[in-house]
Amino acid sequence: MDSPRGRIDLMNGLERGAIELTDTVVAHFDQCLGCMGCVTACPSGVRYDLLIESTRAKVESEYRRTPQDRQLREAIFAMFPYPARLRVAAAALFFYERSGLQAAVRASGLLRLLPARLRGIEAVSPPVTLGQLRATLPAYTPAAGPKRGTVALVAGCVQRVFFPNVNRATIRVLAAEGYDVVVPASQGCCGALSLHAGREAEAAGFARALVETFGDVDQLDAVLINAAGCGSTLKQYADFVGGARAERFGAKVRDVSEFLAGIEPVAERRALPMRVAYHDACHLAHAQRIREAPRKLLAGIPGIELLEIPQGDQCCGSAGVYNLLEPESAMEIGERKARNVRSVAPDVLASANPGCSLQIASLLAKDGPELLTAHPIELLDASIEVDLAS
Repeated sequence: MDSPRGRIDLMNGLERGAIELTDTVVAHFDQCLGCMGCVTACPSGVRYDLLIESTRAKVESEYRRTPQDRQLREAIFAMFPYPARLRVAAAALFFYERSGLQAAVRASGLLRLLPARLRGIEAVSPPVTLGQLRATLPAYTPAAGPKRGTVALVAGCVQRVFFPNVNRATIRVLAAEGYDVVVPASQGCCGALSLHAGREAEAAGFARALVETFGDVDQLDAVLINAAGCGSTLKQYADFVGGARAERFGAKVRDVSEFLAGIEPVAERRALPMRVAYHDACHLAHAQRIREAPRKLLAGIPGIELLEIPQGDQCCGSAGVYNLLEPESAMEIGERKARNVRSVAPDVLASANPGCSLQIASLLAKDGPELLTAHPIELLDASIEVDLAS
């Protein structure tokens, strides 16, 4: 029942009324990573991604979870889709780490007394700097040279707060390649985390608000995103939001690697002599079928030795909020990924999704020396020397 076929059989049973939405049935859906590896593997082209999302929506609307489960889920979705609230949480993490409290708590063994889910949340909590807390993005950045077009950037939630340099690097690279970059200041969440967790109405509300914020996208060459999980949802807007505006918006969406790999580069690259292991984020490789574009960008940087991770197309265990809700399973999956990353002895791990970066970095930190993690766009930015006023 934990295979895609088994879950589809359960879905059929629910649809026909042959089985009920019991604790056991729900557990089989909850334990699905939603990595979409089965979608690319299926020779018949079955859209398991749409099936699991609609089933999770049914579960969330009809199934009564335990009070503890409900409280945790409500806490997660009261914070993660709201960048302003996330920034407050980041400030608390900054104090927790810099005050020495984190080191004391971890050394004391107190964490072992906490429920598994709370231990998991603490484990993937990233280090926070003052620069992250103060980070802002310019609403408009002009092309550094002759203008080739205009693009807009979806800033994300976790990306915006915990990985602000990814957005800054994205803007710098696009400007260096000849594009004006627009970042609507009032943009909110794209709805990805909510959609993947079955909170369909909430996701649609976020999506409609984002479409409204970006306005007339017909004047843009593309709407760009640098977070794989967000990108797969943005491209689905026509399916779960509906309407002409959402359809036009979704049709304009491109992952930043997808966009840059499709244009002729004009900015010069300087050498970065390093061994880079590239991790295929599930919602980029499986949901969006984008594998070669980030590899092409990395391979185009002089000096980089691009390494393939063994079993590289397998999930790292992050999977949206899966590692917060199913921490034990997520850790087992993630430890396998961390071992495979270590096996190729890289200098840098490149990942195109913030959740993957947090998950893998936390597990790598447990079993050896610290390994630098970076988004491919950050490495590309480091290889391009362009001085922008922003």
